[in-house]
Amino acid sequence: MADIVYRGVGPRIAYERRIARLSQADLARTAGVSLGTVRKVERGERGVSGAVLEAIAGALGIDPTRLLPERERPDDRVHQAMPGLSAVLASYEEPDDGPCRELSSLREAASTVVGHRLGAQYTRIARSVPGLLAEVCRALSSAAPGVRPEMARLLVDTCRAADAVAFKHGARDLSARLLDLMRWAGSQAGDPFVEAAVAYVRAELHFGAGTYAVGLRSLERALDRAPRTASVAALAARGALHMRAAVLAGRAGDHDAADVHLDDARDLGDRVQEGVYQGTAFGPHSVRVHEVSVAVSLGGSHVGRALRLAREWKPPMDLPAERRSGFYIELGRAQLWSGQPDAAFESLKMARRIAPQHAREHRWVREDAATLRRLKRADADSLSSFAEWCHAGTVA
Repeated sequence: MADIVYRGVGPRIAYERRIARLSQADLARTAGVSLGTVRKVERGERGVSGAVLEAIAGALGIDPTRLLPERERPDDRVHQAMPGLSAVLASYEEPDDGPCRELSSLREAASTVVGHRLGAQYTRIARSVPGLLAEVCRALSSAAPGVRPEMARLLVDTCRAADAVAFKHGARDLSARLLDLMRWAGSQAGDPFVEAAVAYVRAELHFGAGTYAVGLRSLERALDRAPRTASVAALAARGALHMRAAVLAGRAGDHDAADVHLDDARDLGDRVQEGVYQGTAFGPHSVRVHEVSVAVSLGGSHVGRALRLAREWKPPMDLPAERRSGFYIELGRAQLWSGQPDAAFESLKMARRIAPQHAREHRWVREDAATLRRLKRADADSLSSFAEWCHAGTVA
């Protein structure tokens, strides 16, 4: 796959470099590129490939999309990855021959894409996940019985990262096929915690289709099957399922079920430390984020609960970027519904600062930015620029 060349990024790289108090030589050394390349890029004499853009962004400690011109789409690489993912899905049970790294290397690679998913780094996932998915499928097909369960778990993790890219970018058919592969791999793992994680992720099918009551019943069946021991892993697995069930119940308008599941999630969250369990962030902070989500899902008089919580609490910096960004997207919708358009715009901008790729591809961000632009209650130039950035008015 040919790499994309981005142009017009020089002034932004120079600006961010000065903010970081780095010389051109410092940036070149940290990013692993030549000093001549940095100089030519900043002068506008050459563009940068996706790999170089990511290396420079990594050296600066920022999301790569912050270096792109306002109207540049950062998801070209994501769309280029779709055919490769489709090809893997067509042959996962009988994969083509090819290279396979050692288990330890595959474990590290899968851990990396999990981190990118939690950080909403979708272009970075797209760079590596088609090849990694094919490689893990090959490794699983030839794995010895003792290794096969862990290889299946790695396939679940890789599928979940690939699905995050597909789902967020509107490739719903591809997402559904990835979820089917995830379920198949989960059955190979023979691990009830993996099965609970798969059930958590597959609930997105019902969010996308609007079949909230059906999705709620599916999660409640998964809760019946989930381990009920007092181990941290079991508490986190059940707690995550309760969090997602609460939101589905809210979307279904089932106030009682939403409260029950949220209460259960809160109780379980208080018994574990905030962390990432089987690829899902769970703990007291994640439950608070979902309290806002449930209130917004229920709508009407419940929106005030979201506003009250946001006045008392903000997600801490160590919570995964995608989850923190989601909090501000939900809060922005509550503020918009409550007649606070300026506050809503500030929340959307905060979501963008935390996880640009997540905010840009979120349906609610597009809808709310379009509504705010119609209201014309915020700074016109700033709002128009934001609306163009997230392609407001275009809902996948």
